[in-house]
Amino acid sequence: QVQLVESGGGLVQPGGSLRLSCAASGSIVRIEPMGWYRQAPGKQRELVATITRGGTTNYADSVKGRFTISRDNAKNTVFLQMNGLKPEDTAVYYCKMYLVIRDSGRYSRDDYWGQGTQVTVSS
Repeated sequence: QVQLVESGGGLVQPGGSLRLSCAASGSIVRIEPMGWYRQAPGKQRELVATITRGGTTNYADSVKGRFTISRDNAKNTVFLQMNGLKPEDTAVYYCKMYLVIRDSGRYSRDDYWGQGTQVTVSS
C-alpha cells in the first residue's frame, strides 16, 4: 500500500518561514512529477509548485521568489521551503506525486495525494 505522509505545517507570523516535507512509502518503482497544492477555506485547490524528476520547477505567480520546491529521489521525498509568508498563504497544503508502483507483479501508474497539512499565517 502506498502512503504519502506530510509534515512541517503550523502557525507562523507574517514574514516567517516554514518547510514542508512529504515522504512516499510502499511498493514504489519510480516517481515522476511531484508537486504541492493548497486549498484555502471556501476556495478551490490550486497549484503551488511542481518539480520534475530531472529538477525542472514551476511555480504559481503568487509564490515566485518566496517558495522553493525540491526533491530527494533517493528518499522519495519532496520539500517546500516557504519564506516571506503572508496571511493569504494560509491554507491546507497537499503534496501530490505521480507514482509507478508494482503490486503482485503488475505495474500501475497514478496520482497519489498526501493527507494535507495546515499552514496558518497570522500575527
